[in-house]
Amino acid sequence: MARRRQIYEGKDKVLFEGPEPGTIVQYFKDDTTSSGDGRTGIITGKGVLNNRISEYLMVRLMEIGVPTHFVRRLNMREQLICEVEMIPLIMVVRNVAAGSFAERFGVAEGTALPRSIVEYHYKSTELKDPMVAEEHITAFGWATPPDLDEMMSLALRTNDFLSGLFLGTGLRLVDFRVEFGRLWEEDQTRLLLADELSPDNCRLWDLQTSEKFDHDRFDRNMDNVEEGYQEVARRLGILPESGPSDMPGPLRMQ
Repeated sequence: MARRRQIYEGKDKVLFEGPEPGTIVQYFKDDTTSSGDGRTGIITGKGVLNNRISEYLMVRLMEIGVPTHFVRRLNMREQLICEVEMIPLIMVVRNVAAGSFAERFGVAEGTALPRSIVEYHYKSTELKDPMVAEEHITAFGWATPPDLDEMMSLALRTNDFLSGLFLGTGLRLVDFRVEFGRLWEEDQTRLLLADELSPDNCRLWDLQTSEKFDHDRFDRNMDNVEEGYQEVARRLGILPESGPSDMPGPLRMQ
């Protein structure tokens, strides 16, 4: 396997220099970290499943005109994406009270919200991704008011589409996190939905039983964490036929 220059390694993914100018190879790991106590672990096959799930959702979104950084899947654990300048914000779109939101506002988990609520968080591991207002974003120059308008429109459009898509599989899209990046085209830029869409950053509950099929299974020390991810892929009709350990990972060149 050819050596490739590593650009970045995070908790769940590794980014490598792409084979063509303006591209990056995104490698999905099985590693995971609890969003609460920082506990780390391995969810066997998570990388394979997240690669397939994110590919499927990104392609479906592009079909309805939502621009994304996805180019194509390369193999079981890797996909080719556009190189973009990431905006240091996480947008959280909430449809149902859950997790920290339910705790902050004293709302029973599982309560449907009157309307979808969008929160902005400054992306910083050291600062634990603090929630910020539009005034912070524009004052620090992280994004412009037109950027925020477009990001909000794309995030809500993504929410509407994914909510309906998951509803058809018997799943409830409780909330999800989304990030955006700027694609430079000569002297102009356009915003693309970036990062990933998977059970790592989407809360997905069974419509009838409210059973959790997402990263909360790991966060809350539940059994059969892998099976939650597998169930999402199964309901979407994309559960991989081959095993989860057939891609040991690329050789890295620093």
